[in-house]
Amino acid sequence: MTDTNHNSIGIVQTQIANIELSTEGFKLESGRSLPKLEIAYETYGKLAPKRDNVLLVCNTLTSDAHAAGRNDPSDPKPGWWDDMIGPGKGIDTDYYYVICSNILGGCKGTTGPSSINPATCKAYGSEFPPITIGDTVEAQRALVTYLGVDRLAAIVGGSLGGMQVLEWSIRFPGMADSYVCAASGASLSAQALAFDVIGRGVVTSDPDWKQGDYYDAGRGPIAGLAEARKIGHVTYLSSRLMSQKFGREKKAEDSSANCDAADGFRTRFQVESYLDYQGKKFVDRFDANSYLHITRAADEYDLKDKFGSLENAFASAKGKFLVVALSGDWLFPPEQSTEVASALIRAGKKVSSCRLDAPYGHDAFLVEIE
Repeated sequence: MTDTNHNSIGIVQTQIANIELSTEGFKLESGRSLPKLEIAYETYGKLAPKRDNVLLVCNTLTSDAHAAGRNDPSDPKPGWWDDMIGPGKGIDTDYYYVICSNILGGCKGTTGPSSINPATCKAYGSEFPPITIGDTVEAQRALVTYLGVDRLAAIVGGSLGGMQVLEWSIRFPGMADSYVCAASGASLSAQALAFDVIGRGVVTSDPDWKQGDYYDAGRGPIAGLAEARKIGHVTYLSSRLMSQKFGREKKAEDSSANCDAADGFRTRFQVESYLDYQGKKFVDRFDANSYLHITRAADEYDLKDKFGSLENAFASAKGKFLVVALSGDWLFPPEQSTEVASALIRAGKKVSSCRLDAPYGHDAFLVEIE
């Protein structure tokens, strides 16, 4: 059965790779290890006989393996980057064999805090170890090996995915021909860190978080996670877009009685309703502990701190780079992309860079596909 979108890849299945590990398990940068590693992934397109057309798409903060097509004909929405991936699209599946996996620490099939810990037969919860961007890339490399691929035509990612792209170029130099890093940087700015700190704070302050061990309680920190999403979502949109989309527009007055004192401080501004909607939608599809672990991994990623300079970081990198900045992005301001591109040039790499006029803001790489 085909999708209604003639450029869609159609119906796809999310698969689970059970990665074979040594007796030491999957070793993490923290020194700890995972005894079992499962990775959810999807593939699109056809693998060339020489296996030289493989393109890896790296996850954003809250995306998953389902990047394109539909898992079922009745699905109301396709994968999170469906406008970009498919026949004749930006990532052309008539040419590329595309792999996308759920991130390590995630909650959509890849080993994470909500996965079952073989040692206890219960969800990891508070026992799940800290992870890094490096750990995430090692897990992706394990999946690529599992699929019998030893070289990649390209690795593509935006935002947190862009950090993974940079880490791939450093950790496994020469394994990919090309790297595309969009709306990202070599570290988070102090402002972006501040939003993450506040977001994690509201999650861990929710009484239903229970120190991370809420899976058997029948209810998780829904209120805290929804608030964290609202805080984060503000950084994905530009001030210009929010003005155009909402301004100070108000919704129709609600004549129903207030339920509690807090309701008395709610407003009728459309932007409040929009953020409420984003928060409620998020808790239906994401896990609070995954949010905590992945945002912390993003916060702690800092190539300049690790290597002394970005030139040192990229010294051994091989292949061609495309670095894309977005004009309205204030989560990863364009200057951060410029810094990465300049460092790559100083390190003697082949680099193309551009700054796109994207008034939508940070999320433009997901929604302003043209």
